Amino acid sequence: MKLAFGNPNLNPHSLFHFTFSTLKISTSIITLSSVSPSRNAAFRFCSLSSTPPPFSSSMAGGEAHDVPSSSLEKQFEEFRLQLKESANVRERIRAIATEIESATRLMHSSLLLVHQSRPVPEVLERAKGQVAVIKEFFHQLSEVLRECSGQYYRYHNDWRSETQTVVSLLGFMHWLETGNLLMHDEAEKTLALNSSEFGLDLEDYLIGICFMSNELPRYVVNRVTAGDYDCPRKVLKFLTDLHAAFRMLNLRNDFLRKKFDGLKYDVKRVEEVYYDVKIRGLTANGESIGNQGLQEH
Repeated sequence: MKLAFGNPNLNPHSLFHFTFSTLKISTSIITLSSVSPSRNAAFRFCSLSSTPPPFSSSMAGGEAHDVPSSSLEKQFEEFRLQLKESANVRERIRAIATEIESATRLMHSSLLLVHQSRPVPEVLERAKGQVAVIKEFFHQLSEVLRECSGQYYRYHNDWRSETQTVVSLLGFMHWLETGNLLMHDEAEKTLALNSSEFGLDLEDYLIGICFMSNELPRYVVNRVTAGDYDCPRKVLKFLTDLHAAFRMLNLRNDFLRKKFDGLKYDVKRVEEVYYDVKIRGLTANGESIGNQGLQEH
């Protein structure tokens, strides 16, 4: 200040203006620094509170998802009821399928007597006693499936194995009676099935026929042992025609294809018996061709 006043070129008005401005700035600094801590804290709080907290956004999102959450629970509650109802239907079907299995075991045990050279009419009469029982069980199945229309193949696996066994036994019985193949519509008629509501599945029928062919080689061997030397020829013709018919089908690599491959071995086994009978010169009446020639001379 002393140097300032000692300068003769300095304007007094400029000096006064400079001094006043300096004092004004100093006073402002003192005023800001003298603000109480509580006011500073309030200032900081207001500054922080002006920014919306993250929690408020999550709360808003949770409220927005209340309605979808309710819809989700409702959907899965419906699923729970549907699965419970489906489980009840399966239990009823499996109970009936178990009864069908028991009846088929009795029928099979009756048909096994044919391998012991028992009269065919007697064997068939005993086996047919179970047909009416099985027919009634299939009627019960159709009643259960009628309650859930359009869901035949949803529960089909629960009784298809028993159906295949039934077809194989019916096919064997039909062959013993007529020497011909049991047709699909004949099998449906025997079991009183309606193809439009509760019919006989095509693959179940074909697999059952393949199962039936497995019985024929054993039957041929037992018949030849009993002196029926014409049986191999009849069975061989039947199996050859059946095998040729199956070859018309375009089968995939599934269970049915495996059963069809087994049919080839059934044909081969019967062929071996037939050729053995031919080589030995055995005739239908139990005598060899060579012995007949000697008797004629």
